[in-house]
Amino acid sequence: MDNAIENKNANKRGKRSTTLWRLLKLVATTSPWMLITSMIAIVLAAGANVLGSLFIERLINDYITPLLKQSQPNFMPLLHAIEVMFGVYAIGFISNYLFAVLMAVLAQKTQYRVRNEMFAHMEQLPISYFDQNDYGDIMSRYTNDIDTLMQMISQSIPQFINSTLNLVFVLAAMFSLSWQLTIFTLIIFALSIGIVKFLTTRSSHFFQLQQKELGQVNGYNEEMLNGLKVIKVFSHEPEVEADFDKYNENLRDASGKANTYSTILFPIMGNVGNLLYVIIAVLGGAVAINKIAPLSLGVIGAFLQLSKQFAMPIAQISQQLNSIVMALAGAERIFQLEDQPVEVDNGDVTISKDEDVKGTWYWNVPQKDGSVKKIRVKGHIVFDNVNFSYSPDKQILYNISIDAKPGMKVALVGETGAGKTTISNMINRFYEIASGTITYDGIPITKIKKDDLRQSLSIVLQDTHMFSGTIMDNIRFGNPEASDDDVYQAARLSHANEFIHHLDDGYKTVIDGNGGDLSQGQMQLLSIARAMIADEPVMILDEATSSIDTQTEKLVQAGMDNLLAGRTSFVIAHRLSTIVNSDLILVLDHGHIIEAGNHDKLIKEKGYYYELYTGKKEIE
Repeated sequence: MDNAIENKNANKRGKRSTTLWRLLKLVATTSPWMLITSMIAIVLAAGANVLGSLFIERLINDYITPLLKQSQPNFMPLLHAIEVMFGVYAIGFISNYLFAVLMAVLAQKTQYRVRNEMFAHMEQLPISYFDQNDYGDIMSRYTNDIDTLMQMISQSIPQFINSTLNLVFVLAAMFSLSWQLTIFTLIIFALSIGIVKFLTTRSSHFFQLQQKELGQVNGYNEEMLNGLKVIKVFSHEPEVEADFDKYNENLRDASGKANTYSTILFPIMGNVGNLLYVIIAVLGGAVAINKIAPLSLGVIGAFLQLSKQFAMPIAQISQQLNSIVMALAGAERIFQLEDQPVEVDNGDVTISKDEDVKGTWYWNVPQKDGSVKKIRVKGHIVFDNVNFSYSPDKQILYNISIDAKPGMKVALVGETGAGKTTISNMINRFYEIASGTITYDGIPITKIKKDDLRQSLSIVLQDTHMFSGTIMDNIRFGNPEASDDDVYQAARLSHANEFIHHLDDGYKTVIDGNGGDLSQGQMQLLSIARAMIADEPVMILDEATSSIDTQTEKLVQAGMDNLLAGRTSFVIAHRLSTIVNSDLILVLDHGHIIEAGNHDKLIKEKGYYYELYTGKKEIE
């Protein structure tokens, strides 16, 4: 048991060291000259601080004491000495200011770089990563974890290095003045090391726990905000508040303990320093008066000043270690995101649009001789014995075979969890199939670059999402190069035009990411318009009319029929009335295709689809 705990702790230390080294490398490569200049300034600041204290010995022994013996004292040498001392401290002040400013700027540059790298990497992650991680926890990495990282770079690391150098220089200076008093000082401080170690270990543990609990609180908040309407409908507020109180209490407990152990360190070390100051003053004075050792008044004065400086760096080092450990916990979470494997994309086939002929696209297929063969995009999609599993122990699709010829409307019908949406996810390669093949115009989709593959597909999802901007911006999202007339036409085809004209600012109405004051049905219409303006060869409609009333649905259906004419489409719908005119209807049950054919054929067979259509069985 003890060996297991020791191995676990060793692994943590090893991981922390790796994270620290990676972080330092990141900072160093962000701006090498800033880091080098800052380190030089830190050394100068620490050196000037100690030299100023050492100068006290000369000031007392060589300038002040002789003045006391002179009948007509000459203060000029003392003034020159004070000028020199002022110059030393001025160098220290300027160096302190310089490294503080440079490290603050470097921290901002690093923060900017990390956020850019995180976002760029996140855009390349597979959908599965976002299915398995809470959005709130991901957002916490962008906010809280990066903020602690910036604080570490701008404050904790510089102060840690400065305090360490101060400690080394002060110790060397103390030995140069009196090794006997230095040994005595070290013995006193050795007694307090146990306290420092205990407090540092405990605070480090709770700072790490604090970051974890903070991510959980943010994740829970994000989940509850998204489901706020559902919570209110079911009057579930007390239960939600109770759960939040539990998460918040865990965060409060971890934060309170972390800051308590961290905060009491300074008072303890400060009092130890004060106690040591008194002891050295008494002991040093006794030694000097009794001439037990060659200690002058100047040596005692300088040593007392250095002893005060010796106590504070130890406390500062211990406190900064806590901040560093907390920042490393955040850095580890950031690097976890950046280390996630990106989507596999080994394709080399690209897509291009014929600018002269509207609606015409070509696959650019590289040949062995270096040439590129152009194949017109027709939208012929074939599934051949496709199997798929989200996890090895749970298969979702079984031997799926579909031949969606160009211009064909394929409808997918079945209960929730039957595999309808999963099939659409296979087409755009949100997930990779376990076995079998999927071809697009005879080209295996694994050979097509994912960006180009998805560029050939327009998708209207069941869960609509708007972006902050105007109504026109949201429609144009499907095709940034579309003209205003193209936007108006897409809105008319989807019948979104009817409600847009009733808005105060029409197409210039600004909405936020939640759709503003738009209804779910209105946002669905805008999503359909967005897909229309993209004008792409293949359409995927996942419950595209689920949030539209029956009357609006009839209008939209007419526009959809015009849109889908000549395009291959995959339509997922619970309302069977919307897919009656489909060329091929596939009925799925637990990942198997159990019936296939058009509406008339399936009605005649009087099977599962017949029972659904006639109401003898309902889609659950």
